[in-house]
Amino acid sequence: MDIIDKKVKTNLRAYIFQSLLATLTILLILLFMDITAHIAIIAVLGSSAFHVFTRPRAYGSRPRPLIGGYVIGIVVGSTSFYLSQLPEMMSLPVSTDTVLIIFAALSVGGAIFGMVITNTEHAPAAGLSLGLVVSTWSYGDILFVMGAVLFMAVLRQILQPIMIDLM
Repeated sequence: MDIIDKKVKTNLRAYIFQSLLATLTILLILLFMDITAHIAIIAVLGSSAFHVFTRPRAYGSRPRPLIGGYVIGIVVGSTSFYLSQLPEMMSLPVSTDTVLIIFAALSVGGAIFGMVITNTEHAPAAGLSLGLVVSTWSYGDILFVMGAVLFMAVLRQILQPIMIDLM
């Protein structure tokens, strides 16, 4: 079993370039976001950077699933969050943590369903849906995430001719 991918020998520059590109993209994103308050959101953006820069030709790295997946994740996650906060939910004979857990799970399932029926599958966006239920966020955070996703989509489109699938 080889520890190092065999393609590295012939594509070392691409491996270095695309890894550095992902690093710089996340660096730019982190410079403008409070990393201690938004851990769940930052984690999904890191996962998306991995997809976009290691598999630029994969379906999940294309603009439609990348952007569309995040839109669905945001809609489902924020809706699930607001539903979990309804007074009727707080009066159920279970703890508020249990209500939050139920809506967090529903948000992931709902985001997956929304993405697969619209052909916008991007796995990290389901994670965002979960993060929006269990973390604090603002509408500015949502706009920032969409800006970061659009930035990655544009970079991928511009640089796709010189990037290779590393996996």
